[in-house]
Amino acid sequence: MEARAQARYIRVTPMKARRVVDLIRGLDATEAQAVLRFAPQSATVPVGKVLDSAIANAVHNHNHPDAETLYVKEAYVDEGPTLKRFRPRAQGRAYRIRKRTSHITVVLGSKEGTR
Repeated sequence: MEARAQARYIRVTPMKARRVVDLIRGLDATEAQAVLRFAPQSATVPVGKVLDSAIANAVHNHNHPDAETLYVKEAYVDEGPTLKRFRPRAQGRAYRIRKRTSHITVVLGSKEGTR
């Protein structure tokens, strides 16, 4: 049994989101929630929402009995489209500002084998 959740076009840079996703990969789902709750990075909020959504998908859509037997099977961050903006600088120049976006995916598996 696999439960999947994905958040697309999240306004956090992929490099920063990958730091957070690396913290929870392979952990139990409840333990991953606790790690995200106390991690200081700002990207923990969208990653936590995706993890909560994946747990809810497992319980409601796949009729998994409880969240205690779930673990983070896969978790990865892909790069989304980049918003390009300009910052005015001295003497009429303009510097490009790149506002990066991310696609965050979390896949949960069951520890009890085939379910």
